Amino acid sequence: MDRIIITGGTPLHGEIPIGGAKNAALPLMAAALLSDKPLVLDNLPGVADIHAMGNLLAELGAKVDFDAVARRVTIDAGAADETTAPYDIVRKMRASVLVLGPLLARFGKARVSLPGGCAIGTRPVDLHLSALEKMGAVIELEGGYINAHVDGPLKGAHIIFPSVTVGGTENLMMAAALADGETVLANAAREPEVTDLAHCLNAMGADVAGIGTDTLRIQGVRMLSAAAHSIVPDRIETGTYAIAAAITGGDVLLTGAQLATNEAVFGVLSRAGVEVSEDQGGVRVARKNGRIRGVDLMTEPYPGFPTDMQAQFMALMSLAEGASMITESIFENRFMHVPELVRMGADINVHGASAIVRGVHGLSGAPVMATDLRASVSLVLAALAAKGETEINRVYHLDRGYERIEEKLAACGANIRRASGSA
Repeated sequence: MDRIIITGGTPLHGEIPIGGAKNAALPLMAAALLSDKPLVLDNLPGVADIHAMGNLLAELGAKVDFDAVARRVTIDAGAADETTAPYDIVRKMRASVLVLGPLLARFGKARVSLPGGCAIGTRPVDLHLSALEKMGAVIELEGGYINAHVDGPLKGAHIIFPSVTVGGTENLMMAAALADGETVLANAAREPEVTDLAHCLNAMGADVAGIGTDTLRIQGVRMLSAAAHSIVPDRIETGTYAIAAAITGGDVLLTGAQLATNEAVFGVLSRAGVEVSEDQGGVRVARKNGRIRGVDLMTEPYPGFPTDMQAQFMALMSLAEGASMITESIFENRFMHVPELVRMGADINVHGASAIVRGVHGLSGAPVMATDLRASVSLVLAALAAKGETEINRVYHLDRGYERIEEKLAACGANIRRASGSA
């Protein structure tokens, strides 16, 4: 099993390219099931979850062609005829449940294993299922599978999500694209990845209105056509490398990054004393004037501070001047990185949904264990700033969402390497 070994203490300087958003690419790939014509996606990130979704689509009968050099995938679901998404694939990646809406809309039936992924909370799919039932689907849970069918096309409906759900919004938007009549999704997620999916669906011939707001109106059409779409830059990768620059006292240009979709993260970093500016086709992040200041935050649905950046920000706050309180309002089990940061010398106390972080003057390298995708990268960030050597185990979590992270950091001066097997 691979591990990453980092000797910290080197400020990062240079450029880091930001790839396409994994969390946008996954629903976009699932959307290919809605059409019997090819969908071409550019700016594709080369991470493990993307290939897992490709394997799932191939299992369903789609032809999936990856072009790593061009960073492109072409998905032709014209011959897709399988409607079962098996446990062996779905258990590896929660986003696999996003094939449920497209399969049900196009084929009238779907059998999808209940999803897996990172162990950061229950994240139930009941909001997806109850909304699909309002559109006429009959759904049963049996043997760890979601069994769904509908007689005729799905019917347009007025759906009010009781809480904001990104996956639920995406699943229902795709299902509604081929439904009979208009579907209204109220209290819909507004994340840039949701907006990206809506634009792609419209390029395929769908009729989605209200894009970027919390009320989406989808007028169902009979069929969707071929399309090409470029995936938005990854705002979580952007935020992660921004914190890498800040935590090491470096100066890094994030090429291809967008300021507009990262306002919450960059706003908090600015309050903490980090310099953020648009520069040369990207965003420059630098810390030049002493220690980081402690800043409080709460994770919220977009446009609030993203839950996927909470662990990274906690690593930064562990070295801040003063104390900060970080409140997690999205997932109930997303502080699993805390014990590992404490092993490195951080002073963190968890009280329910909040963590009190008292900044220390330095962290020390130690052997640590990754527990989920974002927790694993928070340990990388802490290790970049720590004195001595840190060995991070279970980095397969990291590979699900970050492409060539060792190469990108090493190019900016980090002392980082990957090793195979156990120590």
